[in-house]
Amino acid sequence: MGIVKIGDGLHEEIRKASTVMCRSINAQAEFWIKIGMLAETNPNLSFNEIVARQLKEADVTLPEIEAA
Repeated sequence: MGIVKIGDGLHEEIRKASTVMCRSINAQAEFWIKIGMLAETNPNLSFNEIVARQLKEADVTLPEIEAA
């Protein structure tokens, strides 16, 4: 485990987002770092596609949403 220095403004945004997403501040920062890394290495994928692929790799089964 390492230490990453970030600015006060970004830390505050991570803190607020972590509350909304029910994650710890560290878990929220790790999520954003991971998604950012995946987005940079897969620029052709949208955020939703990245998340869907990560869920599939974790063998998470999600129900289909039917169109109205």
